[in-house]
Parts: sequence; C-alpha cells; structure tokens
Amino acid sequence: MTQPTYKEALTSANHLLATDVATRFIGYGLKKGRALGTLKGVNDSQIIETPVAENLMVGMATGLALKGYKPVVFIERMDFVLNALDALVNHLDKVKRMSRGEFSPSAIIRCVVGNKDKPLYTGDTHVQDFSNALRHMLSFPVRQLHTPADIPSAYAQAKADLDQGRSTLLVEYKDLV
Repeated sequence: MTQPTYKEALTSANHLLATDVATRFIGYGLKKGRALGTLKGVNDSQIIETPVAENLMVGMATGLALKGYKPVVFIERMDFVLNALDALVNHLDKVKRMSRGEFSPSAIIRCVVGNKDKPLYTGDTHVQDFSNALRHMLSFPVRQLHTPADIPSAYAQAKADLDQGRSTLLVEYKDLV
C-alpha cells in the first residue's frame, strides 16, 4: 500500500473535519481554488468566502465559535497571518481567560508557508515561516506539518482540541503540496 501524498493527506484530514455539520471553512478563494484543492468535494454550505482580510477571517471564526460552529480558517500565505494577530492573539487566544471561562471559542487555523522550490517563486514576502514566533505569542499549539505522516495525527488532535474548546494553528508547506 502506498503512502498518501502530502496533498492527499491534507484533503483527507479536511474531509474528516467536514463530516461535522458544524464545521465552517473560512477564507478567500475557497469556493474557486478549494484551499489548494484540499477542500474539493466539501459542501458549499460549509464554506464561507471572505475578502482578503485575515484579521476579519479570524474575528469571524471567533464569533462563529461563540455560536457553536467549528471554524477552520485557511490563510494561504503565512506571511499574512501578521495581519490577523490582533484577532488571533488578543481575542481568539484570550477570550476564555478574559471571560473567566464563560466563553471558550476555538478554531483551527491553517497557515501555508509559500513555495520556495517550485517554479514561479513568489518572493521573500510570501515564504516566511512564523511558527516559532507564534509559539511565543499563543497559548494554544502551533503544529508544523513537514511530512504526509504528520498530517493525520495533527488534524485528529486539532479536532479533539476544537471539540474541547482549544484552538490549534497548523502550519502547512506549499512546496509539499
């Protein structure tokens, strides 16, 4: 039996998330590009298309989580997670503590480190990996997915954490897709 490719493993993991009717995938270009093809076959009713506005996306995820949804935010370039730091660090990560446990919104954040090795290199401002910096800013896990074998367990743990009111940031690598 052959091992799945990186993209196949991501697609399978996201389809497992989609089996929960409360799951909502949030991001830009999702209905057309399907998150680099990893959401192909996911029901349109579970996809929320946004403008290119990362802070809005994470803020929307926080609000949806407060209403009982299970948001998965797709940020196609990790470089632009910097635009979402207010919603990510000051809200999603801290609402539970600020509300003394009354509210516990959680989300899965998918961040993709851009391609360095493939044709059409997108430049230095599209290939940065802020995983270590985010680990210092967030109280929830930041998991880097370096191989196809990393994906099933990382997504399973992220889903379990989501069900328990804890967020996760998953770092994916476009060179591997």
